[in-house]
Amino acid sequence: MSELKTNVISKQGVRMLSMDFLDVVQQAAIAAYPWKGKGNKIQADDAGTEAMRNRLNRIDMKASIVIGEGEMDEAPMLYIGERVGTGFGPEIDIAVDPVDGTTALSKGKNNSIAVIAAAVGGSLLHAPDMYMKKLAVGPKAKGAIDINLSLTENMYSVAEALGKDVKELTVMIQDRPRHDHFVKEVLELGASVRLFTDGDITSSLTTAIDGIDVDILVGTGGAPEGVIAATALKCLGGDFQGKLAPQNKAEIDRCIKMGIPNPDKVLTLDDIVRSDECLFAAAAISDEHIMKGVRKQENGLIVTQSFLAIGGNNSKLQFIESYHEG
Repeated sequence: MSELKTNVISKQGVRMLSMDFLDVVQQAAIAAYPWKGKGNKIQADDAGTEAMRNRLNRIDMKASIVIGEGEMDEAPMLYIGERVGTGFGPEIDIAVDPVDGTTALSKGKNNSIAVIAAAVGGSLLHAPDMYMKKLAVGPKAKGAIDINLSLTENMYSVAEALGKDVKELTVMIQDRPRHDHFVKEVLELGASVRLFTDGDITSSLTTAIDGIDVDILVGTGGAPEGVIAATALKCLGGDFQGKLAPQNKAEIDRCIKMGIPNPDKVLTLDDIVRSDECLFAAAAISDEHIMKGVRKQENGLIVTQSFLAIGGNNSKLQFIESYHEG
């Protein structure tokens, strides 16, 4: 590659690579799709992971996997710390989930996607693979949340920011027994609950997309997914707070090892994504909240629906339907 081209890519950074990252998630979705309903989530994840890694290594960048498939001794590819790309171009931090919702996909259910988040090198939180408490809202309620307060207090604050009565709010909550108290709290205020089974990344995004009647997401889920969701919300102008929830001393030690000396610290959006130069791309494998899954037409063409959000100056949001040769 010429020095001139390298300099141009370095200046443009993440934004210039947006179409490349879009192709990455589309190809991962297409590769994982044949495993829908086949009862083998490992094969589905392997297929998506291999396709994603192959595409990432074709991109002119010097990238590090910050959130991936696990540590080097746990994952053969896209492991945390792995370097991907051609070795030319900008330094990029990457968080990936080649198949978010592997269990749902293996059972033929909805809400499985291929996702990637990227930001300039050194700006994404190295979140350990453990639980994280999460609170997310869209742009109109930015600055109105505090994860240290009760859900009731946050709902009143968000309602005021949105110019709504608290009874008009809709709260997105994952349908798990650990969230039953949140459901009860919402209903006691006369507000509405929207439950989901899988896919808390795009569930977080629903708070920031016009036309989807969701005002808040609350709950406890995976910390790696929290970093990806936070990147997307930063691109969309929304807000996100998280707090790691280690379950034992080993997980506390893991936090410290990964550079988080106080696991109980509130992680703001700017703590998780320390740059406005960031990007989020997702392609649906099976139907989910905002996109339809991979479909194969009679003429052999494969149809994907994707979502691309770019942060920084001149931020951009696109829904894309693409046609691929089978």
